Amino acid sequence: MQQYLDVIRRVLESGQRKANRTGVDTLSTFNVNYQIDLREGFPLLTTKEISWKNIVVENLWFLSGDTRIDLLRKHGCKFWEPWADDNGLVPSAYGNFWRNFPVHEDGQAAFNDQIRYVVDELRARPQSRRLVVSAWAPGNAQTSALPPCHAFWVMNVQHDEHGDPLLCLHLTQRSCDVALGLPYNIAGYAFLLELISRFTGIKPGYFGHTLIDAHIYTAKADGSMAEYDHIPGL
Repeated sequence: MQQYLDVIRRVLESGQRKANRTGVDTLSTFNVNYQIDLREGFPLLTTKEISWKNIVVENLWFLSGDTRIDLLRKHGCKFWEPWADDNGLVPSAYGNFWRNFPVHEDGQAAFNDQIRYVVDELRARPQSRRLVVSAWAPGNAQTSALPPCHAFWVMNVQHDEHGDPLLCLHLTQRSCDVALGLPYNIAGYAFLLELISRFTGIKPGYFGHTLIDAHIYTAKADGSMAEYDHIPGL
């Protein structure tokens, strides 16, 4: 996938060495953007081993709105084990905010289902520019051990050369581990777009992605360079 390789190259060639909370320095680059045309095929990386099962299970867990990792454990997905407490609870789980974002109505606590809103709006008003899903709740994010990296995403309907609607998704990510996490981010949100496409009847179009801090940990930099160098024709 050329877009992924281009991100790796940019971080390796222009990244600045930065210290961070983990104690392992990164090569970091600001404001990386790319776009993938999903009509050309599903963007599952082939230059490294990627678990399709884990991608599906994690995203179905997100969509369930659950804050416990029972579903992940049932299917052997260990992505969130380091962030769960002794009871298997992840307070900052993306799905919790997607499906139950905290709001207030008349001074009382209430919750908003952002996924249902987006699907309903796409069915009723597909040209809306308000199809936003946020996982960033400041009260949680400012105290969480792992605040959401994928801060928010926006759906948008464009049209192809024949005038047919295309469902597009743009993800804004505050922090991205390019070597480890980005392949899963790409496939995960492409899968999410495919699912919402099925519910709304609008065929998939483009996935756009903005990485605010795109980085590679220095311990993995040599491996990332080797991955890039071993692609035929590059």
